[in-house]
Amino acid sequence: MMKRVIITGPTGAVGMALIQKCIAEKMEATVVCRRKSPRIAQIPICDQVKMIECNLDEMHMLPEILTGVYDAFFHLAWACTAGEGRNDVHVQADNIQFTLDAVDAAEKLGCRCFIGAGSQAEYGRFEGKLNSRVPTFPENGYGAAKLCAGALSRIRSRQLGIRHIWFRILSVYGEYDGAQTMIMSSIREMLQGRSPEYTPAGQIWDYLYSKDAAEALFLAAETGKDGAVYCLGSGQARTLREYIEAMRDEIHPGLHLKLGAKPYAPEQVMHLCADLSELTKDTGFIPRYTFEEGIRRTIAWARSAGEKS
Repeated sequence: MMKRVIITGPTGAVGMALIQKCIAEKMEATVVCRRKSPRIAQIPICDQVKMIECNLDEMHMLPEILTGVYDAFFHLAWACTAGEGRNDVHVQADNIQFTLDAVDAAEKLGCRCFIGAGSQAEYGRFEGKLNSRVPTFPENGYGAAKLCAGALSRIRSRQLGIRHIWFRILSVYGEYDGAQTMIMSSIREMLQGRSPEYTPAGQIWDYLYSKDAAEALFLAAETGKDGAVYCLGSGQARTLREYIEAMRDEIHPGLHLKLGAKPYAPEQVMHLCADLSELTKDTGFIPRYTFEEGIRRTIAWARSAGEKS
C-alpha cells in the first residue's frame, strides 16, 4: 500500500483531484509546482501535503531537494499544452527530456512505480473506441512528443527496474480546470447569461470527471500492469451538443445557444471515446460519476470561485 507519493503538475483538474484522493487515503503527497505559478495558492494546506517549487528543467534536482523514500511518482507536468505552443517542436522535445528526468528522479527517490500522463493526441484522428492496440498517428507536435515521451520513459523505467504505466487521457473536466477549456469557458459565460459561439458541435466526445480520473491513476499505481498503456475516459460517448445542452440546462435553461456560429477546425477530431476494458481488468476501475453529476459539482465550484473573486 502506498504511503508517500510525488505529483508534478498538481494544480490542474486531475492534479487537484489526485491530491484530494491522497488526503482521503491518509497518504503524504509532495506536490511539485512551477515556480511562481499563480495557481499555487489553491494547493490545500495540511500536514499530508508538502509543496515545493521546481520548474520542469529542474526536475533532475528533485533527489537533492527531497528526503526519504517514496512509493510512486505521478508525472502530470508538461509545458505548452494549448495554442501555438503545441507545435513548438523545441519546447515539445524538451518535454520528452523532462519526462526522462522525472523517471531518473523517481528511481533515486525509491519510487516503485512511474505514472505518466499522455494524451489522446497521440492517436490523431480515429473513428472508434481507443485502446492500446489502436495505431498512433499524431498530427501535432504535442501528440508526437507525448507518444515519444511515453515510449522512452517506458524503456528508461525498465532499465531502472521501475514499474511504468502510461495514460492516454481524453477529455477531463472538473474543479480547478483551466479557464480556456470548452467546459470551463462555457460555464463562465453561461453564469453571466451569455452563450459562447460554438461549432455545430456534432463531434462524438468522451468526457471524464476529474475525481474519476484521479481514482484511475491511483488504482493503476497500486495494481496496474507494468508497461501498460491505458486509454482514460468515461467510456461513454455523446455529441458535444448534448454536453453543452446539459450545462445550459443546469445553469440557464432558457439560454439560446449559439450552435453553428463557427466552422469546424481544418483537422477537427470528430470522434473520441475510450475503451476501458484493459484498465478495468487490471485495476477494477469503473467511472463513478455521470456527466450530469460531475458537471453539477463543477458548476457549483465555479459559482463559489466567482463569488470569492
